Amino acid sequence: MLKKALITGINGQDGSYLAEFLLEKNYEVWGTVKRNSVSENQTYRIEHIRNDLNLIYADMTDMSSLVYSIKKSNPDEIYNLAAQSHVRISFDQPIYTSFATAIGVLNLLESVRLIKPDTKIYQASSSEMFGNCIDPDGFQREGTRMLPVSPYGCSKVYAYNICHNYRNSYKLFICNGILFNHESPRRGLNFVTSKIVKGAVDIYYNKVNKLVLGNMNSSRDWGHAKDYIKAMWMIMQESKAEDYICATGISHTVKDLVDYVFNILNLNPDRYVISDEKFLRPEELDNLKGDASKLRNNLGWKPDFTFETLLDEMIEYWLEKEKS
Repeated sequence: MLKKALITGINGQDGSYLAEFLLEKNYEVWGTVKRNSVSENQTYRIEHIRNDLNLIYADMTDMSSLVYSIKKSNPDEIYNLAAQSHVRISFDQPIYTSFATAIGVLNLLESVRLIKPDTKIYQASSSEMFGNCIDPDGFQREGTRMLPVSPYGCSKVYAYNICHNYRNSYKLFICNGILFNHESPRRGLNFVTSKIVKGAVDIYYNKVNKLVLGNMNSSRDWGHAKDYIKAMWMIMQESKAEDYICATGISHTVKDLVDYVFNILNLNPDRYVISDEKFLRPEELDNLKGDASKLRNNLGWKPDFTFETLLDEMIEYWLEKEKS
């Protein structure tokens, strides 16, 4: 009998890769998509597999739509990837971010509790929950203190904690994957990795003559989304629900990223890259670097991509896409 999975936010970067992965494992895949007024590009990441998917309109702030989605799909596993996920925008839309990213998770958990409590739930938690709290050895891990520095991070901490509460109170299978930054050619252009790669490629093709960024010294632990969705699935196959860090354990600054991309394209970043305060956060997060020892040792996870091969793939994608 086929396993059934419901992916909220299936049309996002992670959702699209996860859908492909689960189809390869012979799952019946369902997914929720939030209705918006411009629907033409809404499902572009999953158009190539759309005939193999079962899509439902739903919104994390509308519990009735989540109830309908669960009744319709009758899932064995739910991967909650839906959120207002852009940290900088969460400062502009803190209330909406809180409803979608925090209360939305409560809506989902309550829906599962009432309708299908035997469903396994994966909650997409975030390294942003740690804020600037770092263990003495320079890493963040499952036990590191959480003191977020953005409305997005605060919302994720609430979601993380309400998952613990429902897991303990109602004996539901709910696991948190605390994922550090993960990118791919499918990353949205308002995220710094895609902004840098596409911007550099556009300079390479003489389409623009500058790239404007924010904090060049912020440091992140960047991995590939393909590696991280495998971790999600591995976490969900365990008999006991637990929380896991997923990270490469290696951090780079935004400047490192810029230098690598521009060097591959034989461009001098000093000629083209400028910093503008309008792209700074009201409260900055300086450094994220995760220790995924638990995930590696307990489940045998290891990434296939490095920082460099991730960026190589993104550069190749944008070179091909922008050459016309």
